[in-house]
Amino acid sequence: MSKLVEVKNLCVDYITFNGRVRAVSDVSFHINQGEILGLAGESGCGKSTIAYSLMRLHRPPALISEGSIEFEGRDVLAMDDDQLREFRWKETSMVFQSAMNCLNPVKTIEYQFWDIFDAHGLVSSRDESIEKAKELLRIVDIPTERLFDYPHQFSGGMRQRVVIAMALALKPKLLIMDEPTTALDVVVQREILQKVYQLKEQFGFSILFITHDLSLMVELCDRIGIMYSGKLVELAPAKQILSQPLHPYAHGLGDSFPTLHGELQEMKGIPGTPLDLQNVPPGCRFAPRCFKATAACREQEPQLLQANEQRWVACLEPLKIASQAQQPEPLTQSHSEPSETTCAEAL
Repeated sequence: MSKLVEVKNLCVDYITFNGRVRAVSDVSFHINQGEILGLAGESGCGKSTIAYSLMRLHRPPALISEGSIEFEGRDVLAMDDDQLREFRWKETSMVFQSAMNCLNPVKTIEYQFWDIFDAHGLVSSRDESIEKAKELLRIVDIPTERLFDYPHQFSGGMRQRVVIAMALALKPKLLIMDEPTTALDVVVQREILQKVYQLKEQFGFSILFITHDLSLMVELCDRIGIMYSGKLVELAPAKQILSQPLHPYAHGLGDSFPTLHGELQEMKGIPGTPLDLQNVPPGCRFAPRCFKATAACREQEPQLLQANEQRWVACLEPLKIASQAQQPEPLTQSHSEPSETTCAEAL
């Protein structure tokens, strides 16, 4: 499959009066055309920050400080304002976290579809906008007569479907879904994800699916990347992440959620808390919480290296095993720590 999106050595900083806080550090990955790539990890690990970077939605004090983002060979970071307006929603769109609350409560659903079409100059009249909106509601299985209702007149699952329909309004090539089912019960979650998968198969777009729920992600995604404290620590086919995790953090995530199939298993949490990104210690970032950590782990920070043909991992132990069979190739290039910069200088 050809690459739709390629991210190389992405670094995102948040500028504070005490200097820069690196929220995303040297992250590299790609998304193939028609693929569903998942990003999993605890809250605060950088998943949403990456999603916002792909659409250049960051505002100060956030700053994309290093790296590159290419969309079908075009440099997203070099786009000017006019190019970004054309790029957003036509090429890539996003279902935001807490998407049910993204709808304007004082405007009808019809008006909010009209706002999208009018902003991109796709319709010449309100009647044309209504017909397009009705077609999109049919796609997500909502009766077209509900078009003129207000958001509070919809259930949570229906509002989520409306937001997904709006994200697909301009037929983008990439749909970013940031925790799209967090506020929904498990039955509605299943219905929403099944509908999204059907739409992906129908229209052929790619998906970046972001969640902290690894078991849910395995059901939907082709590949999964595991994030921890701003770093990508493992990248592998979805089913291998859950059944044969290489990184101890991926192993811990898998034990933190109930299995959807098979026998019931005891769930185990991950001891400790994520790092304070203002005070990152030397060595592996997960070492303070890792049951396999050694003295070397606390001194040497592992790079994301190729463990086998389909898997990359940033952990010293599995890479030792892999290096006996082949010389691993780095997926990223390490960068130096950011210099101290005041908020005023950055803005």
